[in-house]
Amino acid sequence: MRKLIVSSFISLDGVVESPMTWASPFFDEECKEYAYQQLADVEFFLLGRVAYQTFSAVWPQIKGDKYIDRINALKKLVVSRTLKEVAWNASLIAGDAATELAKIKQERGGNIMKYGVTQLDQALLAAKLVDEYELWIMPTRVGEGKRVFADVNASLIDLELAGTYQFKNGVVVLKYFPR
Repeated sequence: MRKLIVSSFISLDGVVESPMTWASPFFDEECKEYAYQQLADVEFFLLGRVAYQTFSAVWPQIKGDKYIDRINALKKLVVSRTLKEVAWNASLIAGDAATELAKIKQERGGNIMKYGVTQLDQALLAAKLVDEYELWIMPTRVGEGKRVFADVNASLIDLELAGTYQFKNGVVVLKYFPR
């Protein structure tokens, strides 16, 4: 059975929106190597429409970076009710995402990785599909933007700390398992 792992960058003030504009200074070689290792058992990269459109516009053109090369090689699952077609080694999930992902999780194979805590997490947590949250706390204040779990009903958030990892640059990864 596959695991669904949600990994997200979060500022000290809880912002998750547009991490490409504020997290890059902290995503150094040590962090990138850790993120690369986290993809070792991953077969699918799960994205909502916005993340898909953001990543697929840039990442496929990047070559020679082992981390990006690994993500580019992964099969993508794109959840969207508005997109009609996808590229970048992707399959579209246009119907009930929770039902489709539950089926995929039951299959044999590598894990599913999702970047970012988004509106999709409401359905994933309600269906008890998330196996692990990996929250990367970046030592910066962003000020404005969507906050982590802002789209998720508070009653669905019941997490148990399972581990921590600290980088030399002050970034900390908190690993949580839903209870």
